[in-house]
Amino acid sequence: MEATSPTVSITRELPSIMSQTNHANRIARLASQLADLDVDALLITSEVNVRYLSGFTGDSTWLLVRPDATATLLSDGRYQIQLAQECPQIPAAIRPPTQKLGELLAEVVDSSAEVKRIGFEADHVHVSTLRDLEQRLPEASWVETSSIVEQLRAIKDEGEIATIRKAISIAQQAFVKVTANFSAKKTECEIYYELEAEMRRLGAEGVSFHPIVGAEPNGALPHYTPGNVPLGDCRTLLIDWGAKVDGYCSDLTRTLQRPGSKSASSDRYAAAYEAVLEAQLAAIAAIGDGVEAVKVDSAARQVLAKAGFAEAFNHGLGHGFGLEIHEDPRMGPSSTETLKTGMVVTVEPGVYFANEFGIRIEDDLLVTDTGCEVLSDLPKGLDDCPLVM
Repeated sequence: MEATSPTVSITRELPSIMSQTNHANRIARLASQLADLDVDALLITSEVNVRYLSGFTGDSTWLLVRPDATATLLSDGRYQIQLAQECPQIPAAIRPPTQKLGELLAEVVDSSAEVKRIGFEADHVHVSTLRDLEQRLPEASWVETSSIVEQLRAIKDEGEIATIRKAISIAQQAFVKVTANFSAKKTECEIYYELEAEMRRLGAEGVSFHPIVGAEPNGALPHYTPGNVPLGDCRTLLIDWGAKVDGYCSDLTRTLQRPGSKSASSDRYAAAYEAVLEAQLAAIAAIGDGVEAVKVDSAARQVLAKAGFAEAFNHGLGHGFGLEIHEDPRMGPSSTETLKTGMVVTVEPGVYFANEFGIRIEDDLLVTDTGCEVLSDLPKGLDDCPLVM
């Protein structure tokens, strides 16, 4: 009998009917705004915004949305199968290797006599790209828009919130595992790598951003890049990290301190830590639907000012996150946004003392009709965060 080769079955998870419905609803919400923008179509070029509206996870692809909520994906042959799998409900125009994306857009627009005014994402389109489009479609008028899709993304739906919860859970589990295995020889970089590896092992696709791991004076640099610095006899360690799951981020910070020290600097550290924690709790209590973001920032800032640490808090209180680690709304002294039910935000007050130490406590929260829900639950009291080696 002739031998036969075994059949290899490769299964790719396809989008559910529910996810397809969610994306259709997002496109419909966007399309409903086009009349107010006075455009016949809106060109989406941001890869993140294309993913949010369509579910497509690749790159080099644009999305053209019309007022009747019909849409067209513009891409190339590399993604033809992937587009059919991830976005079966959205027609795709595929360019050959000899054609540029702008040429394909011109073909699609020329086939529709109704498209005369085209909105574009001014925050994401290079001037050179706009000039090219103007040459290819000289009869069209190009209308600048800003943050249209980003404003939709600020309000998370149930599926997005569930995915963010998973990203937070994975980040927290990884933190507990990694921080239980410190030694004096372990470096900041090694802690970074171990956090990423553990989050991936638990199911994350990667990190939300490059983790910040700052030992003692390095913790005073809010966006410090970890180095080959061993923990040694350092007394404090600031860790800012997050997991990414199915494209969605989490963002947490804890500051650890070596227990048992009785120096004057440790007393100062304890006073500063308690002030940061009190500031964070005051900000969390201020969050709710309809609350101005600047007032939440002010609630934290007032606590730190009263404790004498006003000058040491040198950044905004927090920010929204989702498909990107920094999204609307922003919470800071110059914020103009109003919090709304469904927004997911960080609350992360901090104080920083050059050449000494930094302290930041960050949690992730969901804005609700009755206030907020704290989605992260790692302990954060002064005695709950020991640096043990």
